[in-house]
Amino acid sequence: MPGPVVAFIGAGSAVFARNLLGDILSLPALREADIRLFDINPERLRTSEIMAGKVATATQSSPSITATTDPARALAGADYVICMIQVGGYEPATVIDFEIPKKYGLRQTIGDTLGIGGIMRGLRTIPVLLDYCRLMEEHCPDAIFLQYVNPMAMNCWAIGRASSIRTIGLCHSVQGTAEQLVKVIGVPIDEITYKCAGINHVAFYLSFKRGDEDLYPAIRKVIADGRVPDDNRVRFEMLKRLGYFVTESSEHFAEYNPWFIKEGRDDLIERFNIPLDEYPRRCENQIAKWEAMRMSFENDEPLTVKPTHEYAASIINAMETGVPAVVYGNVPNNGLISNLPADCCVEVPVLVDRAGLQPTQIGELPPQLAAYMQTNINVQRLTVEAALTGKREHIYHAAMLDPHTAAELDLDQIWSLVDDLIAAHGAWLPEYV
Repeated sequence: MPGPVVAFIGAGSAVFARNLLGDILSLPALREADIRLFDINPERLRTSEIMAGKVATATQSSPSITATTDPARALAGADYVICMIQVGGYEPATVIDFEIPKKYGLRQTIGDTLGIGGIMRGLRTIPVLLDYCRLMEEHCPDAIFLQYVNPMAMNCWAIGRASSIRTIGLCHSVQGTAEQLVKVIGVPIDEITYKCAGINHVAFYLSFKRGDEDLYPAIRKVIADGRVPDDNRVRFEMLKRLGYFVTESSEHFAEYNPWFIKEGRDDLIERFNIPLDEYPRRCENQIAKWEAMRMSFENDEPLTVKPTHEYAASIINAMETGVPAVVYGNVPNNGLISNLPADCCVEVPVLVDRAGLQPTQIGELPPQLAAYMQTNINVQRLTVEAALTGKREHIYHAAMLDPHTAAELDLDQIWSLVDDLIAAHGAWLPEYV
């Protein structure tokens, strides 16, 4: 039997595409997959096509590989669509998201999920994702949309409201943080189990165990012993305050609240080791390394394929073979977490098999966790509302209710900042009325 048709939207993200392709083509049931690579940048697409051939060789697989700048061709008859785009790129969009807020004294670390940077990224990304969803409705209406793009919760919420396409948002924060935690407490990763739930980047481990042993005392002992890693001070502080460990990194989590990044409080920045402007630095480093990476993909040297902890391949394999898998995914709540809004996007365990995606009923979260998440959900809701209705007023509302923005700026400043950002983004944003 021929393998499934897997389309990559934004395949010019060659490093991430390599990782996902390696995972997919390493699985016996997927070795003859029909791989469609799409990107709007022909040069980066060419590099990814060469890379895909090398991955096939490294995995001893025999996929069909097609590279195209025509999205309809890539999507025609697809069973799975993996999306990894960044609308506006580093320049100009991300630079704008950081530099204009700085003029108002509003500093950020990552700026891709919440905060004023997350709001603007959502506004320019959601319309593009919905354009792809409309193409999917025409060319592959039964496909599963595996969505890797931030701001994850906003994007998935908007797709759920505005499209009939089945989608799941995929992040690596749950499994990635678990791997970090076991190293700190000295427990092998294959001996632990956990249950985690919440919203993307603000999900918490409700349990973290080795067999019947609760490992939370061992995690708290890291604080008592003075062994908190320098790059994890924010999260361990929140463990002290909320009682549970959050999945997303300290640099991300520092800007999802009003407590850590404050104008004139460099003592907090130093105490919690908060890397301001971290995402621009990462982007600049990646850009500086890109030419070397491109040459390594395009020269005659073979690629080495290593398994990753990304979920895409597990989902495709489970649906194709019926062998069940459990992943953590971002899906419509619909009562899965009973003390969060029914229409928001939540991150929960999802069972996958031939029957499709089956999210786990969680019930009530501890009230302090649900209350904290609600402050982020408010911003997500209003950003989605702005993107879907075109009403400019909701962009102001999202910014004024954002915990970090509201802690730093007054209302006049917030309105002015939004105006400046909309003007600077220009054609990257749709018209707002």
